[in-house]
Amino acid sequence: MSEDVYTRLREFMDKMPVGYPETPTGVEIKILKKLYTPEQAELTMQLKNEPEEVSVIAGRVGMDEEVLAEKLEEMAQKGIIYRVRSGGKKLYQAYQFIVGVYEFQLNRLDKEFCELFEEYLPYIGMNIASVQTAQLRVVPVESAVGKGGAVAPYNRIRELVKEQEILCVQECICRKEQGLLGNPCDKPKEICLAFGDMAQFTIDNHAGRQIDVDECLKLLDKAEEAGLVLEPSNTEKLEWICCCCSCCCPNLKIAKSVPRPQDLIHSYYEARIDPDECTACGDCIERCPMEAIREGDNVSEMIDGRCIGCGLCVSVCPVEAISLEPKPGMDAPPRDVPDMLTRIAAERGVA
Repeated sequence: MSEDVYTRLREFMDKMPVGYPETPTGVEIKILKKLYTPEQAELTMQLKNEPEEVSVIAGRVGMDEEVLAEKLEEMAQKGIIYRVRSGGKKLYQAYQFIVGVYEFQLNRLDKEFCELFEEYLPYIGMNIASVQTAQLRVVPVESAVGKGGAVAPYNRIRELVKEQEILCVQECICRKEQGLLGNPCDKPKEICLAFGDMAQFTIDNHAGRQIDVDECLKLLDKAEEAGLVLEPSNTEKLEWICCCCSCCCPNLKIAKSVPRPQDLIHSYYEARIDPDECTACGDCIERCPMEAIREGDNVSEMIDGRCIGCGLCVSVCPVEAISLEPKPGMDAPPRDVPDMLTRIAAERGVA
């Protein structure tokens, strides 16, 4: 019976926007067994894909409201369902595996879970790659903004940060995972940012600490200094910012391994080098996380298809020979995460 509940939970989660595909090895079931008790698996399948009050859920599942509230909060604290606050009340919902339940496991990571996740990543990665709407996009670092080409308001990260009321910072789950797998990274650890409901969820779960706007802006400076790529939620409303390195972030690692990273990474910009200004100092070549620049004849040259528009090369060019140019035909991102996930679900045919 316990085996059956995890099979049904996998099928339930596979109907969420990004999905949760079956594998030949059954690693996806091993992950579910590690995360959910049989009772929690059954209760998760009674939840909807949007937040509901405990009273509504209790009426549907036929459980005492006080008892149910305790069970749901325990599950939210484990990061296996999602909680939002509204008017002083806690609302709960089922949530997809990526971006979602996996990232909510920051406090519970161990080597076994990391190994299971790495085994599963190629399978769920195919789901992610199969849809047009990305969950993340790359935006330029601050030093690159305004240097050639207009940067759209939803890509001006510092301006968006200044509008936030609830902010938090947490450890990068990708660097923590790689550390547990024996691949330590020397990039900053406590550097990934969340805002609004996602920040409140993280703070309530003691997975990150609340910060103010000033500290957030300083952390963005730190990320740029460390050569980290900014990957916020692919939404006009800022929900999170991952500060990523190409040695730990699965998104960037996979992109870097192919001939044209640009085709895998959602970005609105592309770097251009002015050959009349370039002194071939090589700073940009060393800085680029995608190896998108090479030595040419007395100048540095962009390699077609490799630039992801992060702007890190712009920020180190001593003669301002590099600028970011907007890519043609780019539409504004979805309004918020629910809008983004609705689009993804429709593209997968599970809406």
